[in-house]
Amino acid sequence: MNVLLVYPQYPDSFWSFKHAMQFIAKKATVPPLGLITVSAMLPDNWHKKLVDLNITTLQVKDILWADYVFISAMYIQRESVNKIIELCLKYEVKIIAGGPLFTQEYENYPQISHFILNEAEITMPMFLNDLNTGKKPEKVYKTNEFADITKSPVPDYRLLSMNDYVTMNIQVSRGCPFSCDFCEITSLLGHRVRMKNTSQIIEELEILYHLNWRGPILIVDDNFIGNKNQVKNNLLPAMKKWMQNHKYPFTFNIQSSINLADDEKLMSLMAETGFTSTFVGIETPEEKSLQECNKGQNKNRDLLESVKKIQNSGLQVSGGFIVGFDSDTPTVFQKQIDFIQQSGIVSAMVGLLNAPKNTVLYKRLKAENRLTSESSGNNTDSSMNFVPVMNHQELLDGYKKIIQNIYSAKPYYKRIRQFLLNYKKLHAGRQTRDFPFLLGFLKSVIIIGIVNKDRSEYWKLLIWTLFRRPALITDALTFSVYGYHFRTIYGLNNKF
Repeated sequence: MNVLLVYPQYPDSFWSFKHAMQFIAKKATVPPLGLITVSAMLPDNWHKKLVDLNITTLQVKDILWADYVFISAMYIQRESVNKIIELCLKYEVKIIAGGPLFTQEYENYPQISHFILNEAEITMPMFLNDLNTGKKPEKVYKTNEFADITKSPVPDYRLLSMNDYVTMNIQVSRGCPFSCDFCEITSLLGHRVRMKNTSQIIEELEILYHLNWRGPILIVDDNFIGNKNQVKNNLLPAMKKWMQNHKYPFTFNIQSSINLADDEKLMSLMAETGFTSTFVGIETPEEKSLQECNKGQNKNRDLLESVKKIQNSGLQVSGGFIVGFDSDTPTVFQKQIDFIQQSGIVSAMVGLLNAPKNTVLYKRLKAENRLTSESSGNNTDSSMNFVPVMNHQELLDGYKKIIQNIYSAKPYYKRIRQFLLNYKKLHAGRQTRDFPFLLGFLKSVIIIGIVNKDRSEYWKLLIWTLFRRPALITDALTFSVYGYHFRTIYGLNNKF
């Protein structure tokens, strides 16, 4: 059996970092972890090939080689999905599809042969069993159960062209204990946090190490500290020991809830293990809006102080922010700007509120007859899929004001300096200046420091850093490159 695993292309967006990757000669940020995990579930005697459309193109010869084409996708990849389907149908190759997009709306894709929905640890064996027993496979395989991920296989990392990616990725847990009304994670993966065994994680690190990966690893969990006790007392001590024994070959990036700031011991342990950054859903400094969206973990706390505690522990903080809540007033826009600038959150993803399918918010807005379309899956593309309480044009103008005031060069570089003042970097393991870094530096000098109209801000930051925080010069350069990407996607990056 020949199986072609195809991962659709992401559009140019906030998290694509397309315009930053040119500086370090990479093609994509992360590999398709879901697809390579599915690959590991398939029989050993099947022939498998991965085509990630974020780093290469789909060739007709690959489609003709395949007995099945497997696709996994999220909402934001829908346009690319449609092109893949069209090409496969042209050459009459059967398509098997799964992932969040198809789990939520498989009915919209009648041309697909089979759907492996929900968590593949449960539904893939159903499909394979039907094939093995000679039974005609069903159109749809789905379940209401959640998988025991201690039985999840090690992802098939050997399928990857590793050098094309900025970072590798692993998964430690699924599920989130919180109940934010706009978030689809709990509808897909549940509230109970299900963790892999520590031994599984160590095995995955070993495999990546022996495949000669050196560098960042993204832990894709929606909330890495969802089961804080297990993470703190079992997983992290084992990871720390492994990292020490292997001379710190990796760094780790995570997503976490803001209550990470409440546990200094946990933050210290993470920094000592090689964790360098976390993405936190801050959403808004407005208490009424936090109440409205049921973001209880963010309420009744000094959010600014919490961010600074995390930064002070040795972890960078990137953040998600939202405007468009029913309780938002026109004052929210300046409040968001002030918070972001004062916090030193350099990578601040600000989006208009959207209601993904099957969320609590979606159901409420549907009952109120306010839905206008399905969510695009890209919450920084200025789209909304419902009628807001605030005048829509006023909301859009306010959103644009935020973007202008946090990503124009002057406030952006000012925010980097604020971050560098807040941040206390722990020098865990080795600090390197490898070839990609040197290449990126030289390209940044030319593209940002000479050609770009905002070159003076770039040089002011580098000089300031060399005098005030010289140990953080790599971080300053990295964020300068990020800024180039952000200004490009927001149309703020005129060259001259």
